[in-house]
Amino acid sequence: MLTRTIEPAFYDTDALGHVNNTRLPAWFELARNDLFRLFTPDLDPAKWRLIMARMEIDYRAELHYGHDIEVRTYLSRLGNSSFTVTQEAHQKGELTNVGHTVLVHFDHQTKKSVPIEGELREALLEHLHEPEIA
Repeated sequence: MLTRTIEPAFYDTDALGHVNNTRLPAWFELARNDLFRLFTPDLDPAKWRLIMARMEIDYRAELHYGHDIEVRTYLSRLGNSSFTVTQEAHQKGELTNVGHTVLVHFDHQTKKSVPIEGELREALLEHLHEPEIA
């Protein structure tokens, strides 16, 4: 499992006084960088080898300014050419949000999916866990 700490900025809040729901997709993407580096170590967009097929986020509790957010990232499914990344946001010991993103190993020139094999598959298997959430 990969973890990243996010420190919400004041501008991340909205008129209701909590972190705006549009911030979670950006923070979850930032926290996926460690997985992205397995495919493209220097994160060079010209060498990018992934596309997003689906993203969903469950908002279970509000997030607030002034308290760090821990984002936990792991794979909950590894298929032939695609995988599901599950991410959890925790604040003050409480699970606040859960996201699932389906990514596809992809060749942008041929516009086709590519099997996940060899060392890449082994590296991804290290991050494969059953979801710990209900």
